[in-house]
Amino acid sequence: MKLEGSCHCGAVRFRCESPHPVPYQRCYCSICRKTAGGGGYAINIMGRADTLEVEGEKNITVFHARMDAGHHSTGERRFCNKCGSALWVYDDRWPELVHPFASAIDTELPAPSEHTHLMLDFKANWVEPHIGPTDRTFRRYPDESIAEWHERTGNVRE
Repeated sequence: MKLEGSCHCGAVRFRCESPHPVPYQRCYCSICRKTAGGGGYAINIMGRADTLEVEGEKNITVFHARMDAGHHSTGERRFCNKCGSALWVYDDRWPELVHPFASAIDTELPAPSEHTHLMLDFKANWVEPHIGPTDRTFRRYPDESIAEWHERTGNVRE
């Protein structure tokens, strides 16, 4: 599926191909919550890095989150430096992938049949996750990848 996205002010536009476009995964970690999650969580989807095209790259700022041990994450969170919109995350450990924030995608995305709630150990105390009857919950990381979830639920697109 071709994904097209942008920041709020329009200074940055991007597109990429995604075989795994369903926005099913809600991350409650402090990094996602504070940088992109107005509802107490953020949703990333997966795209192919080799298909990423960007307009307005000069308007992008890269942020490396501070981790518990005092070092910085290898994940590069990209934001619009004009309006602050979270755009995508890239990490050299997985050079074939880019993870756009679902909130930045302008293309209509498929609705998930279930959600995965992850990093619940780190959710803010004011957040009350809305967990459906078929949703899966994880105190930390889930036991399946984004690709595995799409395969299990029949949502793979070539």
